[in-house]
Amino acid sequence: MSARILVVDDLAPNRHLLEAKLSREYYDVLSAGSGQEALDIADTEKLDLVLLDAMMPGINGFDVCRRLKADPKTWHIPVVMVTALEETSDRIRGLEAGADDFISKPIDDFNMMARVRSLLRLKMITDQLLTHTGQSLEDSRPMIESLDRPNGRILIVDDHAGRMERMAVQLRVQHDVSLQMDPRQAIEDSRGDIDLLIVSLVSDEFDGLRLCARLRSDEKTRDLPILAIGEASEEARLVRAYDVGINDTLMRPVETQELMARVATQLKRKFYADSLRDNFNENLEMVVSDPLTGLGNRRYFDRSMMPLIDQAKTGTAFSLVMFDVDHFKRVNDILGHDTGDTVLKEIAARLVTNFRSIDIVSRYGGEEFVVAMPETTAADAKIAADRIRALISGTPVYLDGQALSVSVSAGIAQATSGESARDIFKRADEALYKAKLGGRDRVETSPIKKAA
Repeated sequence: MSARILVVDDLAPNRHLLEAKLSREYYDVLSAGSGQEALDIADTEKLDLVLLDAMMPGINGFDVCRRLKADPKTWHIPVVMVTALEETSDRIRGLEAGADDFISKPIDDFNMMARVRSLLRLKMITDQLLTHTGQSLEDSRPMIESLDRPNGRILIVDDHAGRMERMAVQLRVQHDVSLQMDPRQAIEDSRGDIDLLIVSLVSDEFDGLRLCARLRSDEKTRDLPILAIGEASEEARLVRAYDVGINDTLMRPVETQELMARVATQLKRKFYADSLRDNFNENLEMVVSDPLTGLGNRRYFDRSMMPLIDQAKTGTAFSLVMFDVDHFKRVNDILGHDTGDTVLKEIAARLVTNFRSIDIVSRYGGEEFVVAMPETTAADAKIAADRIRALISGTPVYLDGQALSVSVSAGIAQATSGESARDIFKRADEALYKAKLGGRDRVETSPIKKAA
């Protein structure tokens, strides 16, 4: 599974509904019916996200959140508070307790999944930073928190001066905010010293989606976080915005606490990612990287997989997933190697942001990527690989505003006791070859080899 999520609600129907919705997206879901049960689970299980009802008998959601954020073992886990729609005071209490974001009742599926995906990406980057420190969770906390600067540089783009100014008034309490009504000038401004772009998707004078696509096709703004403001009734347009490459959404009318929470998450993620980039060379001896994609290269992967092979001898399953970009030679021959490089970088980004933080993702050579998934059976690896395959084929790569459809094929092999790395790679490669013969844009699994 791509992430482990804890759902906390004292009402069983609410829990079951959320469990079903999250499970359909292939998340591993745990549930708790009380605040104390939630704390007990968090103490013993590895979690990536907590969805927490605010109002519960006994230990309420605010106190649970406060205790999770104070605990040396759980302070880094993102918490989404589920609050009543009209209760602004609940959101303020949630922020004070350390909540990372909010979902309002009745729960909207699109909004919930947007919150979940956004915060899981933040958790992944936090995990990467924690790994780089080489210290315990508790000892790493001051360093991680020091990266989260109190103010960011934010650019708001809209054709309505009043809307922009109302938002800016709220944000200027903490951040440096500039406003822009001209989309062409906004592109130039975004290439400067900006940490976050907030863009309207409901403007009459310009197409916010086209602006986002232009920013994603520009190397200087490709990684700039984008928060899009839209209408809840235009879900298809919001889905399209995610396809274009925005990072998060906020619905009109804009609610102050939700605005501050969304902005805080995107800035935190930006600052953490900047730190990882800045410190990359210092970690070069530990992470031997591919210079094009930033992933680990073949040497790094081979070295990282050896402990997993040793664990397989004791019966601990792990699976190897081998991805190959379909018809990549045609991309290079027709569109050029620069376009090919852009495709490889985009595939690498989608792989690393959609696998778990414990999975080892590397570029093994050419258009081939490999992923080692610890404690994962072939069946679970196939679910994850097929979900990511569908994401890649369903989301074009944008080059100078033009959409290029790309797909991948994948082969999977589950390691068994006594197998060498060469054996596992051979079986995964055979499964990949089968996927190619089967028409590409598909995932195949090698039969599990019986232990000798």
